[in-house]
Amino acid sequence: MPENERSRMSDAPERNYTIGSPQYYIAHYYQFLSGFPDHLGIHAGGIVISEEPLSQYTALYMPPKGFATTQIDMYFADEIGLYKLDILSQRGLGHIWESLDIIRRNRGITINIHDVERFKNDPNVNHNLSAGNSIGCFYIESPAMRHVLQKLHCEDYDTLVAASSIIRPGVGRSGMMNAYISRHNKTKYHSLHPELARILRSTYEVMVYQEDIIRVVHEWAGLSMAEADLLRRATSFKYRVKDQMGFLKDRFFSACHKKGYKQSISAEVWRQIESFAEFSFCKAHSASFAVESYQSLYLKTYYPKEFMVAVINNFGGFYGTELYFYELQKTGALVHPPCVNSSMMSTHINGDDVFVGFQHVKNLRAQVADRIISERASRGHYGGLQDFIQRSGITDEQCRILIRVGALRFTGQDKKTLLWELAVFAYHREPLGRIKNSLFRSHMVASQIPTLPEYQLDDAYDELEILEFPTSNPFHLVDDDPGLYVPANKLRDHVGRKVTVLGYHVTHKPVRTVSGERMSFGTFIDAAGNWIDSVQFPDTHNRVTAKAGFYRITGTVIEDFGVFSLEAAQFERVGLKHRRSALKRK
Repeated sequence: MPENERSRMSDAPERNYTIGSPQYYIAHYYQFLSGFPDHLGIHAGGIVISEEPLSQYTALYMPPKGFATTQIDMYFADEIGLYKLDILSQRGLGHIWESLDIIRRNRGITINIHDVERFKNDPNVNHNLSAGNSIGCFYIESPAMRHVLQKLHCEDYDTLVAASSIIRPGVGRSGMMNAYISRHNKTKYHSLHPELARILRSTYEVMVYQEDIIRVVHEWAGLSMAEADLLRRATSFKYRVKDQMGFLKDRFFSACHKKGYKQSISAEVWRQIESFAEFSFCKAHSASFAVESYQSLYLKTYYPKEFMVAVINNFGGFYGTELYFYELQKTGALVHPPCVNSSMMSTHINGDDVFVGFQHVKNLRAQVADRIISERASRGHYGGLQDFIQRSGITDEQCRILIRVGALRFTGQDKKTLLWELAVFAYHREPLGRIKNSLFRSHMVASQIPTLPEYQLDDAYDELEILEFPTSNPFHLVDDDPGLYVPANKLRDHVGRKVTVLGYHVTHKPVRTVSGERMSFGTFIDAAGNWIDSVQFPDTHNRVTAKAGFYRITGTVIEDFGVFSLEAAQFERVGLKHRRSALKRK
């Protein structure tokens, strides 16, 4: 069934379908299957802890990975008094740890990454925070989060802690995220109740953290602390399946009525409480996230090259590897394609020179790359094509990949000449894989190599195929002139007007409106590497599907708390220049 039809059925599984159609039978059996588990899932980091052996509490089973697993879920474990501890990992810690190691090797500097108080008070770090210059930094690099930071003019730790929580779906979808931003920027607002203003003074009368629910329900509505905590848990997505909200809602409104609050005020407070149903944070959670964000941002501010290399080597974060290489180029680093005399398995930096790691070369076997590196380490740099072939024992198929990606450019010969010589050499000797163990080395057979044309885009196209991204500016490939379009840094001069931009697709996020329709947010970069953000409302979203590549985007420039984006009305896909469109200059 096509994806769009599945989506329509998921949105309305109980609607009337034509009798006898596949949809009719799916809807019929849905009513019997709904609510039942469709598979046994394992929480990747969930560990159940008990005083006695777990087999005294529940049956266990042993999945293929070999970890004893309970046959009860987290809800039942909670009901019978077992503790469940979640041990989770995230790549942001890897970014920081590897950054420190790279900085030591490349600059000879050792950093105390735990000196967080100094980071919090560093004006340059805080400037990057408020500007949303946070690509690669844990939790603060997504388009939505960078926008929140810019709208809040976030320049301190406390504001970042709040931002880490208001970006979550619960606060965001209730409308209270915009309310918090507006009030933080000194916009006057009508207080619901003086006591609420006192309880939530630090968050401008907006419930931001889970603790805010407890305080409001206990101190304002008058429920007990036990009931307040039960309500906090009931609003969590994890516990919402327990049918307790009805009872707690009645208790809440009854308590508010006894206190003499207006029904409209009680209803609005309850609406905000209900909004926490999706992934709200406790303040300690947000605070610890903000600490790691500051650590990452400090490294990005003062050691941007080394930090971005670490992000790349840990396979990024919110974005794909390609975007992080372009961000690395913006720091002034010289990014070089892989080289058999300089590259390591992971991306390597030496001064300002960065060599793409062998791990990014598609179809290059890991054992081949390891052999190239170990042979170079033990006997020095390779002297030429023949020396490389004989010492590494590489096969002709693997060697062709490295030639095409430019890894033998140190020879001074162009790719086509190297490929020609490889073919001649391979024809006159034993299979390449056996050469390393030969007692006598073969020599290149002299042959007349014809003059072969070279094209300006050959390297970029080879990299696009083998690395899946060009190491140079991708706009060299677009079949259009970027100078004809409004650049990202000029959008502020066109607020309220219709413009057309030329953007390279970065990411695309579909969401649902309050009425259930689909819309989306797009993120692109322009030829200078600056960000273009677009919003596609349902009428536009339903007409386009943004994928990798270049787009002409026409729309109206809108401004929201100093953040500029494009309300897109039209998307037009732009192709690439033909590979042989221009000869390389000699």
